[in-house]
Amino acid sequence: LLLYKNYRNKYEGWVLPKGTVEEGEEYKETAVREVREETGVRASIIKYVGKSQYTFSTSHDVIVKDVHWYLMMSEKLGRPQREEYFVDSGYYKYHEAYHLLKFSNEKQILEKAYSEYTELKRSNLWGSRKYF
Repeated sequence: LLLYKNYRNKYEGWVLPKGTVEEGEEYKETAVREVREETGVRASIIKYVGKSQYTFSTSHDVIVKDVHWYLMMSEKLGRPQREEYFVDSGYYKYHEAYHLLKFSNEKQILEKAYSEYTELKRSNLWGSRKYF
């Protein structure tokens, strides 16, 4: 599930849903909430995939962000969150998503998530709820 962000034509590209942990929230709760807020999709966590880090600059500081990623399952497509400058969203096959993603760290996470998914499929565990 990818989102297309277009922020005043300065920041543009396909990304994975992600967001900021709110006070009193665990990483898992943040992941599910942010996917729902940014995409309108109600997803269930299957398993933890890993962590990545990125930095960006503001007019006052350099911000370092840690992102915790989860392999999730969902059934329906929602609507992208316009307030966050997401103008499109969609489900894509692995190879399509890999080539669409803007950031290399998200491509690496996608690779790992896909590997976890294919291992669950190979073990006949995907969709069985045995991994919850």
